[in-house]
Amino acid sequence: MDDAADEGWRSLLRPEWMATLAVLLSGVLLQSMNVLMLSTVLPTIVGELGGVAMMSWPTTAYLASSITAATCAAMLATMLGVRTTYCTGVTIFGAGALLCSLAPTMDWVVAGRLVQGFGGGLEAAVAYVVVRRTLPEPVWPRAIALLSGMWSVSVLLGPLVGGIFARLGNWRGAFIAVAAVAALLTAGAFVVLRSAVAEHKGPVPPVPAARVALICAAIAATSAVSSIEWPVAKAGMICGAILCLALMLRLNREAPMALLPRDAFSLRTPTGVGLWLVLLLCITFSPLQLYVPILLQRLHGLDALAAGYAVAGASLGWTAASVASAGAAGIWRDRLMLAGPAVMGAGLMGIALLMPESTSSALYFAIAVVGIGIGQCWPFVAHRVMSGARPGDETVAASSVPTVQQMGFALGAALAGLAANASGLADAVTDQGLRDAAFWVPASFVVPAALACLASLRLSR
Repeated sequence: MDDAADEGWRSLLRPEWMATLAVLLSGVLLQSMNVLMLSTVLPTIVGELGGVAMMSWPTTAYLASSITAATCAAMLATMLGVRTTYCTGVTIFGAGALLCSLAPTMDWVVAGRLVQGFGGGLEAAVAYVVVRRTLPEPVWPRAIALLSGMWSVSVLLGPLVGGIFARLGNWRGAFIAVAAVAALLTAGAFVVLRSAVAEHKGPVPPVPAARVALICAAIAATSAVSSIEWPVAKAGMICGAILCLALMLRLNREAPMALLPRDAFSLRTPTGVGLWLVLLLCITFSPLQLYVPILLQRLHGLDALAAGYAVAGASLGWTAASVASAGAAGIWRDRLMLAGPAVMGAGLMGIALLMPESTSSALYFAIAVVGIGIGQCWPFVAHRVMSGARPGDETVAASSVPTVQQMGFALGAALAGLAANASGLADAVTDQGLRDAAFWVPASFVVPAALACLASLRLSR
């Protein structure tokens, strides 16, 4: 490990691994750009097809399908092999994009996004499995930093690509381009990724219908929170989602083919505590993407593009910190992991104190600090989850990182909606009401940041 650290990024960027890294990074970039491209062309789609009341459905359908697929990715990779599963995911992703390009109605777009989400979930989860199986353990943090860094690249390219097609009035062409790139990526992955014999021997295990149904129920509950007005009902739906996930984990521990590590969310193992930390970090990060842009527009008059790029500072901070810290070794890994949630909490409090009054440079710095906090510890948290796997759970532990990441974003979105309603954002018609919401929405997420500090302390021990 020390040798790898001494070599710096040369320990990862070696000729024998470059083709594999290019495939994995291209897959993440394609998926992340597509997410941001959709937000740019969606107004054009609604203008042609109608369905303004369904504007949130394509994103919700994608997220729900993606989580479901990512949960099943390890099982499919074990049964079919990594290369087959990855190529299948990219192919499904491209098919969903092609379905969107042919949409005569908004319902069709939602269906296409549902298909895309399943393919994207498989692709993202299997990418971590490929990292674990292909690369030596000392370079895992750097590989993970590069994978997460592709989201920052997409922040710049996704809206640009979508804007070009929207300006040309050809939103269907955007989806056709995505499908064409997915076809090229499938061919490249088939050539580059090593063919592996399926690990599972013996009869095909039964479909984990009960566990998948519980996951779908949890996703449906969190998705429904945005459309419910009563705070008590919102809280009830969130509690119902948590109960469904808890029951799924109980069934998973006794199942012959696990969907998540059997010690997932245990407080006694590195993988279990690491997944708690992944969940809490993503919950803490989630209000930035949802409510800070809205508040910047309504309270300070920023246009949509300016508000979007202001929040993009958090993604850039995540990438910069991940790349800068990924080479840390020894005790510095624990120090960065311990400090990360505290840095996020400080950034959120800075946003809460500054955003109600102005859009000063200090506010944009506070937004970036939240990204820096998660970025400086993310490679090491994912590394602990993967390296601490119990025998037989190695594949499912690797795929669980993006799975729980998506779960954290979904649960965080639901909690952010609850905080926004409780602070009066939905009924705010005065600047004072908006200022109250601008304080309480980010400030309330200091709580999961504090819980993440406890989880990181436990993990470091």
